[in-house]
This record gives sequence, structure tokens and C-alpha cells, in this order.
Amino acid sequence: MSAEPLDPSLLLGAYSVGVFPMADSRRAEDIYWVEPRRRAILPLDGFHLSRSLRKVIAADRFRVTADRAFAEVIALCAESAADRPDTWINASIEEAFVRLHAQGLAHSVECWDGDRLVGGLYGLALGRAFFGESMVSRAPNASKVAIAALVARLRAGGFKLLDCQFMTDHLASLGAIEVARADYMTLLGAALSSTASSAGGAASSAAGVGAAVGAGVGDFGALDGFAAGAVPGKLIAQLLVQTS
Repeated sequence: MSAEPLDPSLLLGAYSVGVFPMADSRRAEDIYWVEPRRRAILPLDGFHLSRSLRKVIAADRFRVTADRAFAEVIALCAESAADRPDTWINASIEEAFVRLHAQGLAHSVECWDGDRLVGGLYGLALGRAFFGESMVSRAPNASKVAIAALVARLRAGGFKLLDCQFMTDHLASLGAIEVARADYMTLLGAALSSTASSAGGAASSAAGVGAAVGAGVGDFGALDGFAAGAVPGKLIAQLLVQTS
């Protein structure tokens, strides 16, 4: 592969057909394209909210925000750690996603302990699909709270698909499942279709949150507007336990 900067429009086209980029290491100049035979997804109505995690969320152990520190989140995801000495996020992938964030297409969820960023995740929103790219935790439960907040936000915003790429024990414990590529492409096509349902589900109405009503476009900002930009933990927990 060429070491030229990764074109964001190329990324959008790739994700729309089920392909995504990775690099061999943080320092690698090249990227390669991945199309898993089996894809991990997290059904938005199938999140496993354990009693202990619900307590952490409801108690506002972390201040949860969205799109307040995108560049910091992706940099933290790309950073080496004791349990992850290297990552697949190289400079070209990082730069392309920062540009997509500036265009309103890439988003982040942040978990804060005071003023310290201790966890979060980032990904790409297209239509009613959200492609989770990477998550990070620098405090116990921070990444679990981040993905719980993401699922609540996607439910409120009328999304239909949360792509997790590869299965891990961590994701499985939260309700992720694996599907064959053909089944994933069917789900992806429905989530990207302009005829997709605009209903946000009972979760949104129960919490008084308006669902996305655009032509086949999810509303990632459906939970925005709270004081200091932080979404209350009790609202996140409520959205997760409501039935669609």
C-alpha cells in the first residue's frame, strides 16, 4: 500500500461495503483492508447490563460526554499500554478520522474522572449504522461505561446497527454476537437504506428523548443538551433497560 494520506471519502466507501482499514502497528506507514468472514455486532436491544455495571452508571462514577475530546480519545486508543503494547491505528488512519470528525461523521464517547480522560471510544456513523473502531480504558469499568453510553445514544438516535468488527471476550460479556458476512451485509444494507424505519423505539419516548427522523440517518446527538454536556447516568441506564 502507498504511504500517502488516507482519503476520508475512500474510507466512507469502504465502510459502506463492509470493509475497514488497519495497520500492522502504530508506526507502520501502510494500511491494509479487512473484510472479516464473521463479523461482531452488538444488537442494540441486546446489551447485557449487569447489576454491578448499572450501579456504576447510575452513580455517575464517570462523567460521560460525546464529541468533546475526539482527537484525545483516538490518540489514547492509539497509545501503547501495559496490556496492549502496540495498536493498529497508525498516523494516516488517525488523521483521516480526525478529518471525518470535523465533517460530523466520526464521533467519540468520553469518560472523565474529574478533568482526566480515563476512557472512551470512537467510530464512524453512516445512515443508521455506527462502526465502532476502538475503545480504551485507563480506569476500571471506564470502557464498559463508554460502550453502554454509546448503545443508549444509538438507541435514542434511531440507529439500527452497531458494528464491533472482531469478537472479544469483553464484547461478548456485553452482549455482542458474531454473524456471517452475508448476514452482516444484509444488516448493513438495511441500516444504510434511505427507507429504513425512522422510529427511535420506546426507549426514546420513555426518556422523553426525540428519535431521529431524517431520511435514513441516525441522530448521534439525540442525547445532547444536558448541563456541561454530560449525560446523566440514570438516563443511560433507563435507555438500556427499556424494550424496543
